[in-house]
Amino acid sequence: MLAKNDVEEMREFCSALHPASTADFMVGLTPDEIWSILRNIDPATRSDIFSYFDEDLQVQIFESAPRDEIADFIPYLPSDDRVDILDEVEPKIVDEILPMVPAEDQIDIQNLSAYPEDSCGAEMSTDYVRLREDMTFRQALDEISRQSQTLETLNYLYVIDADGKLVGLVSAKELLRHISKPDTPLSDYMKRDVITVNANQDREVAASLVRKYDFTAIPVVDDESKMLGIITHDDVLDAVVEEMAEDAHLAAGVAPLEDPYLSTSLWQLARSRFMWLAILLFGAISTAFILNWFEDINHQIFWLATFLPMIVSTGGNSGGQSATLVVTALATGQITLGDWFRILRREVLMGLILGAAMGLCGLLNVLIIMWPKLLSGEISFVRLLVVPATVLLVVFSSNMTGALLPLLFKKLGWDPALMSNPFVAGISDTLGTLIYMALAMIFLIGF
Repeated sequence: MLAKNDVEEMREFCSALHPASTADFMVGLTPDEIWSILRNIDPATRSDIFSYFDEDLQVQIFESAPRDEIADFIPYLPSDDRVDILDEVEPKIVDEILPMVPAEDQIDIQNLSAYPEDSCGAEMSTDYVRLREDMTFRQALDEISRQSQTLETLNYLYVIDADGKLVGLVSAKELLRHISKPDTPLSDYMKRDVITVNANQDREVAASLVRKYDFTAIPVVDDESKMLGIITHDDVLDAVVEEMAEDAHLAAGVAPLEDPYLSTSLWQLARSRFMWLAILLFGAISTAFILNWFEDINHQIFWLATFLPMIVSTGGNSGGQSATLVVTALATGQITLGDWFRILRREVLMGLILGAAMGLCGLLNVLIIMWPKLLSGEISFVRLLVVPATVLLVVFSSNMTGALLPLLFKKLGWDPALMSNPFVAGISDTLGTLIYMALAMIFLIGF
């Protein structure tokens, strides 16, 4: 097909299957070969197939194909997708392409590029149905037919006033329901109480509302309620997957990767991991300082070090569980900062329950290991109680730390996922060691 430059065969190949399947078959080709096929098919089909390529391949095609052909192709791409691609293309190449793009699309690209990353404005598409309030259903259908070539979705039809403000919406279902009454004004059936997001809000707000109300799209407005665009459910899904990946990286103490794992160089992987490992390493120095500070006690009670790993790991695990539960609840909208007192109350009780239960388990471990020395009278039972007492306090304190620090991070405007399991474990290690040594000193003096 490529060797013969058979245009008809190329068109048949691109139209025979679903665009996603066609894109899969073309992945093994070079960017130049892919464009040799795409350039010979209609723009709508070309855009559909192109949308299923990985972003890396899309960028390669943009950079290798003739500049004028890419400029002609850009207007057919969804407005949000083309901005994302151009952000990754070499700036020099973008400067060559943009002057050849129609002025209207240039302005749209510049406007969308101005929004902060991860904001609703950066995620929105400007391809949506615009209708006037004074239109009838017949006029609305004519307008939809005129605009349909560049639309993201037809599920919702947005009604805009003369100032560009969103005044209502009509669902496609409502439009079809009244198709037999073509002269009925839209204003008689449009919904005026429309749920929107502000362009400067975090995209997680849009994701939360789409999930809560089961929308397929949500309108984006500015501070004056002027309609700017829409965020569709597929864009929300992409954003959620990206946020989940970032949170998973942070939860493991790894800087989020900008590129796919296999596309990231070993140097970049090492650098993203080293930074957090170094921070955790220096944080662990506090544990060494505490042990050195209580050196005399360690010499006098020689068996203390035996149970230190058990204590700090139990505290780290407990704190990590609490942090994971709270961070997940925050991310899914199950809790807000206003629930801090209820969370505190629950975690106090949970810390005491788990601490007591784990303390009993710790006492059992101590008795199993130290039973011979206990029988010989070398060690008193009362002194052994320092271990279960420490476990109780460590689990309680770690539980509180893991639950409340994500709320503090959220309050400060930081990502709660930064309070990841490694960081909670590091804090728990320090707290656990300090509590253990302090209690050991008390037991040594008192008993």
